[in-house]
Amino acid sequence: MSNQNPFYVYALKDPRSKPAKAFYIGKGTGNRAWEHQSQIDDSEKGCVIAGIHDAGLKVLHTILADDLTELQALKLEAELIAAFGVRAHGGVLTNQVRPNADQSPRQSGLNVPDGCYEKAQMALELLKSAVMELAKANPGGISNSDAAKYLGLQSDYGGGSKDYLSYSVLGILMREGRLRRERNRKHLAITE
Repeated sequence: MSNQNPFYVYALKDPRSKPAKAFYIGKGTGNRAWEHQSQIDDSEKGCVIAGIHDAGLKVLHTILADDLTELQALKLEAELIAAFGVRAHGGVLTNQVRPNADQSPRQSGLNVPDGCYEKAQMALELLKSAVMELAKANPGGISNSDAAKYLGLQSDYGGGSKDYLSYSVLGILMREGRLRRERNRKHLAITE
């Protein structure tokens, strides 16, 4: 088990309802899921835990996913919090902080629904993975049009054929140091 990733995503559930309902979603390593009961604070989550204890019951812990990297755990935690919603905004969870809230667009007048940022970042990770597989399978390199055509990312917006999505993904991979662009406009995978 030493090659396992150490992170997991968990739910704390209230046994006073049948079936027991989740009231908190978190990520952690080791005993993190169980630490909430020994460190009860005056937060909304702490009040729920205190109420469960006052009823003579114990908080139920469910490990939703394990063997995760920290990035995977953050993404899953964010998606679940967005899906269940926080009580402060009409949802069911007592979580106080929206994950990645500081990375959301800060444009005046733009409404960004909870979970959109997290979903986009998960999709971006899948796109980057697909482009890298394509680049590694073609040692001579791939062009933007190769990525757009063979991964089904071609655009026909407005009758044009500007494949900006694949350009964006290639650009991000170059910035991350995973691809390099040659003079012939081909992108080569950088292997370790």
